[in-house]
Amino acid sequence: MNIFRLVADLMHLASIFILLLKIQKTRSCSGISFKSQLLYSIVFVTRYLDLFTAFISLYNTSMKIFFIATSIYILYLMKFKFRATYDPNLDTFRVEFLLGGSLLLALIFSDFVLMEILWQFSIYLESVAILPQLFMLSRTGEAETITTHYLFALGGYRALYLINWLWRFVTESHVDKISWIAGAVQTALYSDFFYIYYTKVLHGKKFELPQGVV
Repeated sequence: MNIFRLVADLMHLASIFILLLKIQKTRSCSGISFKSQLLYSIVFVTRYLDLFTAFISLYNTSMKIFFIATSIYILYLMKFKFRATYDPNLDTFRVEFLLGGSLLLALIFSDFVLMEILWQFSIYLESVAILPQLFMLSRTGEAETITTHYLFALGGYRALYLINWLWRFVTESHVDKISWIAGAVQTALYSDFFYIYYTKVLHGKKFELPQGVV
């Protein structure tokens, strides 16, 4: 644990609380991609199956349970409680390509150990799980401010994890190429969003995507 990972974890927690606040406060799931939330649920479930086989610390276990539970709860809110506010016609990204590609990479680069395959699959899938949400934003062209805060916190969490890995490389000689590459890809996907968030949202302007930005 170091300061970069701790702040990254806090930003990840903040992103979940912001999303839940948006849904509960507005009683609406408008502007939120169900497909992205489904992918994140798959990420957490496949990555944290070691809950039943290994104990690292109370902090680690609590975080795993929190992310699995809240991701499933968000799916429940979107699919059942506030289903009428969700527009599937805007959420049309073909997630089967993301799932299939992530599984294929995991099979190619793992040692064919089930838990290792699932872990790598979750890493690859998390790096692209935000694409349906960004694609949905590109279709609507705009988003509520609270939704952009959620996306910023989520993107910031991954960017800080990149710094965490660099810090561990410098201080511990720790190398995790799969996490590095996947984290860099995910952070790069946020690059346009980060720029627009900084130039518009933080200056009190309405969040709008220029034509062609995904």
